[in-house]
Amino acid sequence: MCEAAEKDLYAVLGASPSESVKQLRHKYQQLALQCHPDRFRGECSSKAESGLKKFLEVEAAWRILGDQNTRREYDLQRRAQELKQDWPVDSTVYLEDMTWDPDECVYTYSCRCGGGFSVSQEEVEEETQRRQRGDDEETEEGQHRGMVVCCDTCSLSVYVAGYYIERLKS
Repeated sequence: MCEAAEKDLYAVLGASPSESVKQLRHKYQQLALQCHPDRFRGECSSKAESGLKKFLEVEAAWRILGDQNTRREYDLQRRAQELKQDWPVDSTVYLEDMTWDPDECVYTYSCRCGGGFSVSQEEVEEETQRRQRGDDEETEEGQHRGMVVCCDTCSLSVYVAGYYIERLKS
């Protein structure tokens, strides 16, 4: 169950936590048909491998969400994780996807409310230096942790990842 807690199993099935088991089963069946390994016979190995990986991911999500007891346990773990967060993080944004404003020396990203998120060049440099010193922890995928940035208008926050200032500024 630990591996599953890292991924949003509802998102894997393209569903929401409020959907019934019947609705989840329907979404599972559609996805399983789309990415079943038999559909990729004769395809290039990378496409077949990608399909198999997706199929296994969908299968694992269904195994947990399709059973009432394991779904309840997963939902409780998910809720506990949400309660540990200090801010309501809306999404992950990569620094290279943000807009650079050379006049203000900030990276900006628009919020859905019309406001915006901003990270100064100084904050990026500090985070980059921290990463280079090895102060920053790495995740399993080798991605370095980023920072949570609040919208200047509403209560939403985004997780800004990817402090690669050397590449962005070159």
